[in-house]
Amino acid sequence: MAAARTGSRAPAKAAKIPQVSWRDPRPASVVLVFGPEEVCAERAIAGVRDYLRAEDPALEVSDVRADDYAPGTLLSLTSPSLFGEPRLVRVAGVEKCSDAFLQEAVSYLDHPQEGATVVLRHSGASVRGKKLLDALRAGAGGGIEIAVPAIKRDGERADFAAGEFKAAGKRIAPAALRALVSAFADDLTELAAACQQLIGDVEGDITDDVVTKYYGGRVEVSAFVVADTAIAGRYGEALIALRHALASGADPVPMVAAFAMKLRTMARVAGNREPSRQLAQRLGMKDWQVDRARRDLSGWNERSLGMAIQATARADAEVKGAARDPIFALERMVTVIATRRPFGE
Repeated sequence: MAAARTGSRAPAKAAKIPQVSWRDPRPASVVLVFGPEEVCAERAIAGVRDYLRAEDPALEVSDVRADDYAPGTLLSLTSPSLFGEPRLVRVAGVEKCSDAFLQEAVSYLDHPQEGATVVLRHSGASVRGKKLLDALRAGAGGGIEIAVPAIKRDGERADFAAGEFKAAGKRIAPAALRALVSAFADDLTELAAACQQLIGDVEGDITDDVVTKYYGGRVEVSAFVVADTAIAGRYGEALIALRHALASGADPVPMVAAFAMKLRTMARVAGNREPSRQLAQRLGMKDWQVDRARRDLSGWNERSLGMAIQATARADAEVKGAARDPIFALERMVTVIATRRPFGE
């Protein structure tokens, strides 16, 4: 297969193995997913899984941490089972791998197991595992590499967003694309989520008016003000903010999306005591997003957070046509979130 263009920067060392785009991943005996862009890495790894599962629904999927590795695990998980099901082993944290993992992974390249796919996720944050990377890129193990370089420049973000719509068979007007990228200039994860929401919600082409309706500056700010107030537990203020937002033209659909985005971030951060920078890097977020989510989690527990997520999912369906009164749906969602209890109690 010809080398696919994967980003603006190539790996530090010239690679002899096939280079595959993260948008069109495929399995191999060993798949190296290399680079810091976590959104693209997650897509690539999920794509490999979906490819294998489409070939055989009996696929066995296992997850391993290279930095917390028990000797013998790799060989055990890749060895054929009694019924010979295909195996997918996803290895995270290769940039922090233990000596035991490094030794066994390098040895594995000499004798990859038939029917097994090993995905190695290396963020490029350190030179740890260089011996493994060099061997793999030199052709050992018959692997492939999927590069996920950092997406930082405006042009790179625009290319990313345009690719999201192209992959879904959707057309987006140039002005709409520019407006969307500008609205999420500091967060690729949120840009990806916004693209997927427009792809899922909007029939036909994505126009400038559509992007303004969903993510226009005034609506976006109003929506997040309401969400922040409700999540902080200030019920009366949240209802007043909701009324002001609606009176100023806020649409219920992006309003619910703002709540969903914040609650999703809180759920990802909840219960994790890693340092902010380390957790942000692992989750593909910014340091300030982790810090903000941790502040937002004050006063929340697993039960109340789950209840809020369920209320938001219900409101999302209702404002998109499942109920006659989207305003009531919004008020009920705000009530559940701001009071931390089921509606009506």
